[in-house]
Order: sequence, then structure tokens, then C-alpha cells
Amino acid sequence: MRSKFDNLLQVAIQWHEKGIGAVIATVVETWGSAPRRVGSQLIVSGDGKMEGSVSGGCVEGAVVLEALESLKDNETKVLEYGVSDGDAFAVGLACGGKIRVLVEPVGKQMPQKLLQELLDVISKDQSVIYEINIKTLQRRLVYNEYEDRVRKDRSGFADDQITFLNVYSPKIKMDIVGAVHIAQALVPVAKIAGFSPRIIDPRESFANYERFGNIEISNDFPDIALTKTRPNYRTAVVLLTHDPKLDDPALHIALKSEAFYIGALGSKKTHQQRKERLKNSGFTEKQIDRVYGPIGLDIGASSPEEIAISILSEVIATLRGVK
Repeated sequence: MRSKFDNLLQVAIQWHEKGIGAVIATVVETWGSAPRRVGSQLIVSGDGKMEGSVSGGCVEGAVVLEALESLKDNETKVLEYGVSDGDAFAVGLACGGKIRVLVEPVGKQMPQKLLQELLDVISKDQSVIYEINIKTLQRRLVYNEYEDRVRKDRSGFADDQITFLNVYSPKIKMDIVGAVHIAQALVPVAKIAGFSPRIIDPRESFANYERFGNIEISNDFPDIALTKTRPNYRTAVVLLTHDPKLDDPALHIALKSEAFYIGALGSKKTHQQRKERLKNSGFTEKQIDRVYGPIGLDIGASSPEEIAISILSEVIATLRGVK
């Protein structure tokens, strides 16, 4: 999943090409309550500019100084920092932890050609892994390997503990069937979380740009829309119409796809009726159990906004493999 820091690597190349110099700092390992997850990046220019984050503010100053030294010496480094409880509290954490940061100057250490290839793949919305052996400093891009890591956006060390794998996965899509009030609340929070939402509803008076802004909207019937652009392992399908005439055909397509999450709005009674209809349509218990219903984590949500948050939370928990 990507964020507002999507263009960090592009900026690093621009700094390098301008002759300013650029260094890429990447979180490669964490212990305790680390502020940023493994794979998070900070870029530093030769004149001290910085974009991104590796710790939320705890150790950025120290990393910038080390980055400038590494650029001067043309040396790749692996740094380790302890974040004290006091520093952690200052950035909103209950307790401290430790992080290891890989620092790579662009140029002879991190080849511009390799970095540009990585950017080209990312721009095509394809999966790729940047692999580096922190002992030999051998680097390469890896395709069609480490499938589970790609599915879960899980960067980290391989089993040998010296090969770091930074995962760059396609943006996660969220197909929202039903342009209802909950969908209006779900779209903005999904975008903030880095998802790419699409509204699917044949009712143009519901599904339009006046109600949803500048996002992808399909006025096809849900089963047609999901057939044209079939959900894959980076897609969450969220069914909100509460109308079997629209939801059920969409469910049939979603259940035959690789969608990592399928959820449907409705009460427990409604969901039980839905399961019976799916069973009568020939779906197995295992297939039917893929459908989360009633949709969303049970947080006592009542308003459309709260329900949207409960849905997004359940989608993220499923993506991350949290039960």
C-alpha cells in the first residue's frame, strides 16, 4: 500500500541528476513500539533537504547526519538506534523501541539505472521487490517471488537474516458496490489509508461525481463491472446496496476471484439468508465463509461514518492477516 510519500524515489533521482546528491534511508528492522513500519523511507539531499520519515521524528536528525556522511564517503551503512521512552512519548507512543536503518547513496552504491527500473515498474502498478544483501551489498529487483510478502506488503529480512526485501506492491483497490451514504463516508477514509476506491452502481442519480468527487465510478450493473475488471489479490470488494438483486450477482463474481476481502452489509438474519442463497447457487461452505457479514469490525458503530471506519478496519486487518 502506498501513501503520500509515493514519489520519494522519483525525487531522489531528480536530486541525483541535478548534482545535489541523494541518499535513501530505509527502515529494515524494528523492535518494540517503533513509530514507522519496516520498509518506510526517508530521502536526504546533499544540501540537507529531507522528505519522508523513518521514525516519526525520534531519530531523523541523526539519520540525516549519517546520510550526509555516507554521501560524502560513498558508503552504504546499516545503523541501529534505540528510541527512549521519553522520545517515543513525544511522538505519540507509549514506549520506546529500536530500529535499524539502511542508508544508501544514489550513484555508485545504489545505481541510478536500478533505481529507475524500480520506478518504472512501480509506475506500471506492478509488484516488485528490491533485494539487497547487507553483507555483500549485492542488489537486484525480484519479480514473481515471495508471493506471501507481496500479498501482505510485508518487507523484511529473508530467512538468512542478511538479505533485506523491500516490497513494492500495486495500490490496493476497493470496489464499493452501492453508492449509498456509507459509501460516501468510506471513500475519503479509504483514500487516506492509501486505497484506490471505485464506486459501482447502475443508479446514476446515486453514483455520480457530485456525490463522490474525482474517483472512478462505474454505472454498469455490479456483476458486469466486476467481470470487466476482475478483482485480484490486491482488491477488497465491499457490498453496501442491501439489495440481493445487485449484491448477489456481484458476490458470485467476487467469490470466483482472488479478492483478499469480500464483505456485505446486512444484519445477521440477512447474512444467513444470503448464505442460503449462495448455497443454493452451488457455492461451497468454504467459499461462502469468505464473505464477511455483517460487514465491519464490531465496534458498536451506528453512524455512516463509524460504519465506514469499522469496514476499513476489517479490510486492513484481513490484509495484514490479523484475526
